[in-house]
Amino acid sequence: MKKIKKMKKAISLTIITTIITTVFMWGVVLGEKKTIGLVVPTLSDPFFVALKEGAAAEAKKEDIDLVVFDSENDSVRERANILELIDKKVDVILIDPSDSDEVTEAIHIANDKKIPIITLNRPAMKGEVVTHIASDDFVGGMLVGSLVKKLLNSSGNIAELEGMPKTTATHNRGKGFHQIIDKTDIKVVAREAADFDRGKGRAVMENILRTHDDIAAVFAHNDEMALGAVSAIEAAKRDIAVIGFDAIDEAVVAVKDKKLYATISEQPAEIGKLGVIFASHHLQQKNFSKNIPAPFKIIR
Repeated sequence: MKKIKKMKKAISLTIITTIITTVFMWGVVLGEKKTIGLVVPTLSDPFFVALKEGAAAEAKKEDIDLVVFDSENDSVRERANILELIDKKVDVILIDPSDSDEVTEAIHIANDKKIPIITLNRPAMKGEVVTHIASDDFVGGMLVGSLVKKLLNSSGNIAELEGMPKTTATHNRGKGFHQIIDKTDIKVVAREAADFDRGKGRAVMENILRTHDDIAAVFAHNDEMALGAVSAIEAAKRDIAVIGFDAIDEAVVAVKDKKLYATISEQPAEIGKLGVIFASHHLQQKNFSKNIPAPFKIIR
């Protein structure tokens, strides 16, 4: 009888231990509501609005609280936003960095506080992240290069409107583009930064048009600059093919209206959605890759 009692006691302890372990590991599933922080460079850009909306929709679906901060393209504000989320003791922080270098200090602080970090769209140069979710901007740039190569039959003059300096999007989109273009007789006769901004895109394009009368195409590193360039070209009554990047709603309409030649769709809503999905996977201690690719396509 004593042996039977000991066996029952041992079985009971095993069951209790299993239940406690399951509750600890699967808190999300068993009703412990989690909070995810999301920090985006700006909510004045439709791309990041779409990213936020994709994350919000998935968070609602998974019954997760989502706290969103707008850094207003300011690395100092971005750092303050991340520190506030750390103080709030959120379970995971999703970050689309305004500056891939400047964000590293705040990420190191989050690492010290054991708060998991997932980067979206733009990577951080240093610091420990659970995973990075993004389309491959280099491949996207190559897609644009191939499009321009075919459009101009490998010969002609073009302009390039670059994004904000030091961002990986600017670097990789440009690098992928030149990987194709530099092997043709196409010449980039004007290459200037317009900081991903529509107003600056128009102003830069106006200056380019004053000094170059033989431009056949323009590659803008995002749609905001592309639409600004289109505005300047229309005002100058010139016929120049403009290709953007990001496929924001207004750009897609412009493609349909034959005002914009093409845009590359990174599907930001999908990036935001994947951010929440893999944050949830991490909280459930699931294994996954350190780099998660997000799909994109040409809108033409």
